[in-house]
Amino acid sequence: MNAKSFEISKQLVWKAWLLVRSNHGAGGVDEQNIEDFEADLKNNLYRIWNRMTSGCYFPPDVRGVEIPKHNGGTRLLGIPTISDRVAQAAVKLHIEERLEKVFLPDSYGYRPRRSAHDAVGITRQRCWRWKWLIEFDIRAMFDRIPHDLVMKAVEKHIPEKWCRLYLSRWLQAGIQLPSGVRLERKSGTPQGGVISPLLANLFMHYAFDVWMKRSFPDLPWCRYADDGVIHCRSKTQAQHLQKVLAERLVECGLELHSEKTHIVYTGTNIVMRQENRNRFDFLGFEFQVRGSKCSASGRIFNNFLPAVSNAALKQIKYKIKWEWNLRRRSDLTLEQIAEIYNPVIRGWFNYYGKFYASRMERLARYINDQFIRWARRRFRRKNRERVSLHDWLCSEFSRRPRLFAHWVCFKIY
Repeated sequence: MNAKSFEISKQLVWKAWLLVRSNHGAGGVDEQNIEDFEADLKNNLYRIWNRMTSGCYFPPDVRGVEIPKHNGGTRLLGIPTISDRVAQAAVKLHIEERLEKVFLPDSYGYRPRRSAHDAVGITRQRCWRWKWLIEFDIRAMFDRIPHDLVMKAVEKHIPEKWCRLYLSRWLQAGIQLPSGVRLERKSGTPQGGVISPLLANLFMHYAFDVWMKRSFPDLPWCRYADDGVIHCRSKTQAQHLQKVLAERLVECGLELHSEKTHIVYTGTNIVMRQENRNRFDFLGFEFQVRGSKCSASGRIFNNFLPAVSNAALKQIKYKIKWEWNLRRRSDLTLEQIAEIYNPVIRGWFNYYGKFYASRMERLARYINDQFIRWARRRFRRKNRERVSLHDWLCSEFSRRPRLFAHWVCFKIY
């Protein structure tokens, strides 16, 4: 029996495959999808295990995919092959629990048993106690992470040579652009890889989290990947902190996004709200002063609360109008529309309806309006007046009020 260079269990590779399969996803540069890989599963998994234990596993290039941003421009994602995702998942499963013990509680992004709702919830509570904050965004964080610094953090916490070897190789893997051009990677980790979020969190743990704990131990903060907020006592303190934070990130090879980094007043004083920026977006929610009802007395008062942001609503409406394009799907029945799109609608309302759910009524009305536009084409022989179609939709709601996820939350009109 040939001796292996590294001790890696076949069970670990099998668990990695189950993780990759559950996440689905497109194929990489080899154009192999999940179904193709599973057709010869035993040999494919053995090949990955054999190469990794022998030390001769070299990751292929990642496939570059341009994803449009909601505010214009594109973001380049790097999609690894299915085989490479399995290999990355094996390393992730091996080291994630250990790194979880290192990470600080106020880091929420891409971590097990933590969610964006947790980050928004704790930020909401702190906004009630702290009247100033810095909302910050790191420009192209995944593309700029210095390899030498992230590997220094890896070596501090991961003694296994095989993990360090493959992590280093993944950082250096090239990327093939849609045009066919191949780019060498000098910095960063491909956004879209299985291991990339964990490496980014490890890097930011030292670049930001530990630095904040050491330099400003009395100021609470919350970070989700490259977005975050820091609460301050005064505007002067926030201005000073914004300056030193920018300097700190430059030391680590990163840069604050000037257009997305602001000092915000989170109190309810009318004069202060007029003189300063008084709202901010975080993880798809817009924080600002809103009316709130006291559960005990029923009194309405002003409070600083999150609700679905205008930017998020705009992006969702764009998807419904131009990507779903229901007006041209007169071949579908209402039941078929529910079967196709209800999972997406449910996801929107579960996520954005978590806080200040009444603001989601605007989206519910918009979706219903699209149903009426769809019905106008499908039922050409019926009265074309909007009123009659509105009555038709109300009758459908009365018969099947749980057909669509947003019908469960809000009445038709």
